[in-house]
Amino acid sequence: MQDLNVRIPDGIFRRLEEHAKNHNTTPSEAITLLLSHALGSFGQRPAIDPSRGQREGARNDPRLDWWREAKFGMFIHWGLYAIPAGVWQGDEVPGIGEWIMYRAEIPVREYEKLAPEFNPVEFDAAKWVGLAKKAGQKYLVLTTKHHDGFCLFGSKHTAYNIVDGTPFERDVVKELADECRRQGIKMGFYYSQTQDWHHPDGDGNYWDYDASSQDFDSYIHDYVIPQLEELLTKYGPVGLIWFDTPKQITAKQSQDLLDTVYSIQPDCLVCGRLGNGLGDYASAGDNRIPGSLVELDWETPATINDTWGYKTNDHNWKSGADLVRKLVDIVSKGGNYLLNVGPTAEGVIPQPSVERLEEMGAWLDRNGEAIYGTKAGPVQNLDWCRTTAKDGTVYLHVYDWPADGRITLPEIRAKSARVLGGGEALSVSSDGTVVSGPTAAPDPIVTVVALETG
Repeated sequence: MQDLNVRIPDGIFRRLEEHAKNHNTTPSEAITLLLSHALGSFGQRPAIDPSRGQREGARNDPRLDWWREAKFGMFIHWGLYAIPAGVWQGDEVPGIGEWIMYRAEIPVREYEKLAPEFNPVEFDAAKWVGLAKKAGQKYLVLTTKHHDGFCLFGSKHTAYNIVDGTPFERDVVKELADECRRQGIKMGFYYSQTQDWHHPDGDGNYWDYDASSQDFDSYIHDYVIPQLEELLTKYGPVGLIWFDTPKQITAKQSQDLLDTVYSIQPDCLVCGRLGNGLGDYASAGDNRIPGSLVELDWETPATINDTWGYKTNDHNWKSGADLVRKLVDIVSKGGNYLLNVGPTAEGVIPQPSVERLEEMGAWLDRNGEAIYGTKAGPVQNLDWCRTTAKDGTVYLHVYDWPADGRITLPEIRAKSARVLGGGEALSVSSDGTVVSGPTAAPDPIVTVVALETG
């Protein structure tokens, strides 16, 4: 930074340092990256960072079979940040809702005062899990501890948790885990292993703590690992642990966390955001979808509006049709879609999220055969369609139905064809290259034609 002939304000410089650590780069490179974003070249970066990738051998690991078949999960970002909901001391704070403590540089002692206000009396685990089930989601991932350090589970390692530190006094992790088992949904736990703006030895809080005096290794081994042990021993079988923002974590520390998970629950999967390429499956960037097929097990975490945690003034909701097409796009390239909801401080999932998830569930009721348990399709990189495949059937997901009802198949030869969702059988040309159907699209969102090719 010293060789630049510009004066960068201290606050912006600190943000660049944080950005640099978060992306395993230098502050100067962070500036270049941000400038390239402004100039339109940001999208050239790979959608999946190798450091957040898949460990060697996991591609053929049968422990992932349930996850590979699931395709669609619910992410839940919920915590104290739902109380300010993007507004602090009367001022709207830019950025995503769950980062308000960081963006506004709220002192720990001030932010802690939110805990006695957190009383989500409308929380209903059965409703939350029931919504995931109705949406066609097969697994659920809850933020047990986000970067603000507040825990949604009872922990003997800190009183800064929902059981001991709020008037609610209920362990929502337990209630959701129990309900997931009752309704047949896999339960997963998000846990911020590196960033912790509340803990004096955690990463990220530069306004309260002096980084030069912090003991991050002690934080990992004396705080993070003991809390992981609680999560893995108190709540029954855990489908996966979803770590996040590895930043400065070393390969040894990542390995110690991985070993901790495997030693307690050998079948529990670990997200690639553990860091250092040690995950069971890779993680794409937030809301990022690769441009083509990726030869890994991978997942896109994504929002329905712009934020993860609830933010009262964020009304930029994606349409149900857009979300369905994103699901199709991701699955056609071999990935999973982890779609987020951000409940209010009262414990209510916003109605726009409910409506869109229900719309997705209705589409999956008609077309789930072409999503669940499929593999990436044989045809990639076409604008008007996507493909998935399973057991000798290729599923053609048609975005733009032809006005004459005639579909010329791309590099596929069909023996027979049918529209999913109770639709009619379609005629196929003698050479198997053209399918003829109605002139109006059978499905207003995405029409799926099942092509028997085997």
